[in-house]
Amino acid sequence: MLAYLVIREGSKWSDVFRLIPGENVTIGRAPTNRIALKDERCSRFHAEVFSSGDHWGVRDLESRNGTLVGDRPVQDDVQLAPGDIIRIGNSQLAFVHDLTQAFPESGGLVRPRTTGDALGDTGVTGALEDSSSYEPTTITHRRAHTRYLQPAREAGESHNNPAAARLCRLAFELAKAVDASALADKTLEGLFECTHVDAGALLLVPGAFSGSAATAADWKAGAPALEVVASRSQTSVPYHRVSPFLAAAVLTKGEAVLARNVIGDSTVSSRDSKGEIHATSVLCAPVRRGRKVYGLVHLYSTRFDRSPDPDDLEFTLAVADTVAVALENLSRREQLAENLTQARDENLQLRERLGAQSEIVGHGPVVRRIMDEIARAAPTHATVLVCGESGVGKELVARAVHFSSPRRKGPFVCLNCAALSESLLESELFGHERGAFTGAHSRKIGKFEAAHQGTLMLDEIGEMSPAIQAKFLRVLEGHPFERVGGTQPVQVDVRVIAATNRDLERAVGDGLFRRDLYFRLHVLEIVVPPLRERPDDIAELARYFLRKFTHETGRRIRGFTPAAMEQLSRYRWPGNVRELKNVIERAVVLARGELIDQENLMLSKLPAGEADPAAQTVEFQALSLEEMERRHILATLQATGWNKSQTAGLLGIERSTLDRKIRRYNLADLAPGKRR
Repeated sequence: MLAYLVIREGSKWSDVFRLIPGENVTIGRAPTNRIALKDERCSRFHAEVFSSGDHWGVRDLESRNGTLVGDRPVQDDVQLAPGDIIRIGNSQLAFVHDLTQAFPESGGLVRPRTTGDALGDTGVTGALEDSSSYEPTTITHRRAHTRYLQPAREAGESHNNPAAARLCRLAFELAKAVDASALADKTLEGLFECTHVDAGALLLVPGAFSGSAATAADWKAGAPALEVVASRSQTSVPYHRVSPFLAAAVLTKGEAVLARNVIGDSTVSSRDSKGEIHATSVLCAPVRRGRKVYGLVHLYSTRFDRSPDPDDLEFTLAVADTVAVALENLSRREQLAENLTQARDENLQLRERLGAQSEIVGHGPVVRRIMDEIARAAPTHATVLVCGESGVGKELVARAVHFSSPRRKGPFVCLNCAALSESLLESELFGHERGAFTGAHSRKIGKFEAAHQGTLMLDEIGEMSPAIQAKFLRVLEGHPFERVGGTQPVQVDVRVIAATNRDLERAVGDGLFRRDLYFRLHVLEIVVPPLRERPDDIAELARYFLRKFTHETGRRIRGFTPAAMEQLSRYRWPGNVRELKNVIERAVVLARGELIDQENLMLSKLPAGEADPAAQTVEFQALSLEEMERRHILATLQATGWNKSQTAGLLGIERSTLDRKIRRYNLADLAPGKRR
């Protein structure tokens, strides 16, 4: 069933949005929404209208001011009924199956034409001469173009002309037609409503709905036979096909004709199996667009008291021209739908091949907070710092920020700073010129250039050496850089997303990370907690990975046993989501039945993170305060490489106090390089 959202701004209905089954429609202030509302009370991503079976529903996307259906707040998914008004801020959206339902105050878009109304408002009743007066068949009117499709001043018609109003409504209905059958039915419905005929059909060339057409020259040379797409008869006698002579005359000359007194003339009308002619008057108009001819509209009357007039000819020609435009639009929509489907399939294949999926799985409060932070960070150009333990999905968060940002059409480039030495990292980041070092046989652009007008994600940013940090900071501040071994400055437009599993503040305090670079990166921070801190998402993630790997391997595994799911929920997951993914993949391969059991889950015995209280298993050892101080000072000296000034700063004591304690505890003999 067709469904629409009619949008109202203030006191006027301003737009109509057609709902397509299977396609969700997001509503909000952000321009990336399918329906963008310029309303200050509307959130960036406010609500969503979705299809569920044969019904449509609406859900609130945790908006700031909420969503109403009528006077009811939308808390869960709400099923919509025709006539429901969705209220978002100061905007209203009417949900209807029929567009006339959206305008109750006026009773509809236009007043339906009643029996006996004249199309041109000229007083013509359509009555013909008595059937006893037989005159020769005459084509009483010809029209190459209709005045209904001309500007109002040239047409010389009042803006209240009912035929023009009905034509406008019919054009809108034809534009909404989703297939050939609906278009043909709407065409005949409008023609029979506004002309004095009782039988007719729409005839088109084969393949017209796919864009096939012919020219007038083709018809003169003998074009393929027309196909009856739809026909209708309001009498007891079925529709009779147009005669070949009349069809050829209309299609070759490109003129619509009105013929009267056609009884007995086989060149204008067609005979049935008994040789009887049923038409008294005939209307025939070409369906054409420019030089392309798609077919014709054939209408006739079998009654002498109900005969078409010149206004009916005008209206039929206008409808025929409108049908041609609708045919072209329908063909283009089908072609675009095919291209879009093909592009989506190719995009999904490429994303799966490259591992570029940016879907974040989970509906717990932690995931909702992360998604909210991503939504706030994505539209900006600010640098983002993603923090979290290894395996929590920091790259997935970075991809979500990129694909939700205005740079989503640009490249997304990822580089792990911990996987390369200092020289190789500099070359990877900034590129190098030919001959810059041994093995540099050609020029290579770096990740910064590759990510121009896109996003560069630097994983494990805390492992970057101080020399690279200095050069990296200049690029972040907008300065150009030079490739390794080059002299030409390179300017790029790149958004940087940094990720780390280290405590950068502690690294700054230890002198291992530049303070100015830390503050330059720490503009927006997204902290991704470990999996053990969001147990509500473990079951959903496990089922997600199960579907993924059963699809890839072709195994028929339906789910987990209760014991296996309980073990997954109780486990501490030191390797976080990455470990869960590997455990499920291994279980899919090892499982023998239709369910994954405990014996298929191979879990490690590693401690779950340094900060996890369950990981603190060191035995208590009774020590004196003096011995504890000695050990602590020695460990701090070793951690700083016996840098006494840095050690004193970390311990919070004076340098002279540290020297006294080193002498007191005889620690100097333990310094590196000291002979024992």
